[in-house]
Amino acid sequence: MSKTTRRTFTISMLALLAACGKPQQPSKFQRYSGPPITQISVNKGERRMHLLSGTNVVRSYDISLGNQPIGHKQFSGDGKTPEGIYHIDRFNPRSAFHLSLGVSYPNANDKAYASQFGRDPGGDIFIHGRGPQGNNLFPRQRDWTAGCIAVTDQEIEEIYAMVPPGTQVVILP
Repeated sequence: MSKTTRRTFTISMLALLAACGKPQQPSKFQRYSGPPITQISVNKGERRMHLLSGTNVVRSYDISLGNQPIGHKQFSGDGKTPEGIYHIDRFNPRSAFHLSLGVSYPNANDKAYASQFGRDPGGDIFIHGRGPQGNNLFPRQRDWTAGCIAVTDQEIEEIYAMVPPGTQVVILP
């Protein structure tokens, strides 16, 4: 081995060893191996969300809602969280609110209602973490979202791992 080759090899090995020693950021993606989650139940009045497996509550969370929490979401920009039966229809690993699970609002009834008034029913309703914006607002304002359901960033990591696509979401007043 030539002197130049040994030097290149030594530098490469030192760089590799240095990279191995760097502390790794904990992943926001967790694994879940418990009972299957079959339903998400949200009680807006109690500000509680429950993950269920059949009829058994597996986990419960305190939640924040839209900034106008009373009543069913009807139109874009009304600040309300929907009420009714929906399902988880998408996952966003790059959410501005840490992680998020999409709720299938608006459904056909929501669209028809808004259409009667020539209005947009809105959309982009998620169950999400707080992210930087929510962490800044939450201490002063319990309900701060634009209509979504928010939990802490740590809690959304758990929920994101537990809930499969298509899970029913029941949102009660």
